[in-house]
Amino acid sequence: MDPSYGITGKLLIWFFAIVSIFYATILVLYINFQQVVQISERIVSKNYAISDYSKRMLENLLSMEENEKKYHLLRKEDYLGFFTNARNEFEASLIRILALDSQGDAVSSHWKDVYEAYRKYPRPNSTANSRGEVALEDIWIPEKVINTWIQKISMARLDNQSEVENATRELNRRGVSSVHNALIGLGISSLVGLLGVVYLAYSMIRPLKELMRGIRSISKERQSEPLKIHSKDELGELASAFNEMADRLRQEEQLRSDFISMLSHEIRTPLTSIRESVNMIEEEVMGPINDRQRKFLEIAGTEIGRICDLLNHLMQASRLEPGALKLSSEPVDVYALVTASIDSLRPTAEAKNIGITSEIAPETPDVLGDAQYLQQVFLNLIGNAIKFSDPKAEIRVRVGALDKHNRLTFKVVDTGPGILEEDQSKLFNKFYRSAKVRDHLDGVGLGLSITKNIVEAHGGTIWVESQVGKGTTFGFTLPVVSAEAIAMRPKERQIRSTVSSFLSKSSE
Repeated sequence: MDPSYGITGKLLIWFFAIVSIFYATILVLYINFQQVVQISERIVSKNYAISDYSKRMLENLLSMEENEKKYHLLRKEDYLGFFTNARNEFEASLIRILALDSQGDAVSSHWKDVYEAYRKYPRPNSTANSRGEVALEDIWIPEKVINTWIQKISMARLDNQSEVENATRELNRRGVSSVHNALIGLGISSLVGLLGVVYLAYSMIRPLKELMRGIRSISKERQSEPLKIHSKDELGELASAFNEMADRLRQEEQLRSDFISMLSHEIRTPLTSIRESVNMIEEEVMGPINDRQRKFLEIAGTEIGRICDLLNHLMQASRLEPGALKLSSEPVDVYALVTASIDSLRPTAEAKNIGITSEIAPETPDVLGDAQYLQQVFLNLIGNAIKFSDPKAEIRVRVGALDKHNRLTFKVVDTGPGILEEDQSKLFNKFYRSAKVRDHLDGVGLGLSITKNIVEAHGGTIWVESQVGKGTTFGFTLPVVSAEAIAMRPKERQIRSTVSSFLSKSSE
């Protein structure tokens, strides 16, 4: 079907196709029905009539023969009247049968033979003389002739019965043919209807699924690949409008990212000058200061530090856009990576009396990636776990098995307050912060977005699992290097296993 047709046009085409097949089936059935009616009328008007008339004729011939014998035996005039009546009825029936032939219904030739033989004998009312007396020798029909007529009529009846049987077979054939054609028509119309439904459903569901995929991609990642336009109907126009919207969003996102990057860079320079000036005043380079002045200078220095951290996050977010990362792929020791990240954040965790443990099997292979960026992933995830966990909580960093794509699984598990289900799908969006934390915890909502970009740039995936009141688990995967590149010395594996066991016991 031409993809340029609209949805309404496609529906109309399939509707007319089904209706055409339906009415074609009805037409064939009507033609067969007409033929069946004609055959039935012929049987009733001709064959049944001939059968009835011929039966009467046989009875009349037998009556004529019987009355003739009775008349000769008893010499009663009543039998002559009975004979005459039987002959008149015989003649009337014969004429009616021959009339069928003149009306277009062919009759057996035996009837014509009987009629020609019957014409040789005068009618009873034409044999009376001037005084009303009847010449009996002209009325009687010899018994031999009557027997011959009976034989011919019987043969004609057989021909008529044969015609009835043939007509009955034709009726049966027509009936079977009608049922067969009706079933074929019904099957074809059902098949066409089913194919139409499948085609229309496929042509409508496929673009709708792609559209839903694109909408979810924009909702989760704020970007989407252009949709393929398979038709020029309303759904094709909708896909085209979605592509235009997605392209506009990408342009606006790029403009916003460029603006943030430019603004952060422009603010950074004067902010650095202000920070150095405050430090110089606080260090009394320009003269002595009192305690009150020092206190306010410390507050100013702290706030300037917060602004510098915010600008660093903004500039880092701009550099870590999807597709913009420049990675140096090399084997990275998982044990060293995780241990270094935990050690960097241990003082912060100890300040809140939070314990951090790692679970790493000695035979864990190396991952392939950029160690600096991968450490940023662990620092962000473990740092968030520390920030949102209550004092005396526990944080575990687990390194699992390989998945079906030959990627190593990592999990950062905390026992914090958990995340609402409606917030989980938005956590990795830029600048998103839950309403529960935005009022009492610092941050700009870029850490998880940066983490997601780094993980995906390495060919991995990241996800979150959380229940309110039961804690949160952030998981992600990273590709491992080939078996040849990660072959380790047995002694090194033994050392790693010993150190891991020691750290686990120490944390307990």
